[in-house]
Amino acid sequence: MMLDVLIEDARWNSLKLEELAGDAAAQTLGHLGLPGDAGISLLACDDARISVLNTDFRGKPGPTNVLSWPAEELAPGEAGADPAPPEPDFDGALTLGDIAIAWETCAREAEAAGKPMADHVTHLVVHGLLHLLGYDHVRDKDATLMQGLESQILGKMGLDDPYRN
Repeated sequence: MMLDVLIEDARWNSLKLEELAGDAAAQTLGHLGLPGDAGISLLACDDARISVLNTDFRGKPGPTNVLSWPAEELAPGEAGADPAPPEPDFDGALTLGDIAIAWETCAREAEAAGKPMADHVTHLVVHGLLHLLGYDHVRDKDATLMQGLESQILGKMGLDDPYRN
């Protein structure tokens, strides 16, 4: 896999983020039957940085846990349908896009859920990668599909279902 991790906030180093994200991405791609040599960029930042990105790209001021910028639009037109498979570029490389993740928001969410930070971050990397692959959770049928995949992938990794109460 071609995972490019840029750590802007040194607190991310405590999680061995590159290894954690690499495992999450490999499991996600493998679960979906996609080649493992896909290109993904991951920005590990803080709430201040992701707040600027969230405002600039989504028009939503304030921090969020994870943002994704797909390299190509793969989302299906029909709710609950599978996205189109990603296509390699002219060099044969499969570039999926960019993900950003914010330390403070992730830490608050992990603490509130009573789960280890590494488990929550693994979930958010899977979630962000699914967004790169055209999955979404705005429409109910799409959310059911995406959350089901997240639960299956995390279950294979030995992690709890984040959507089970």
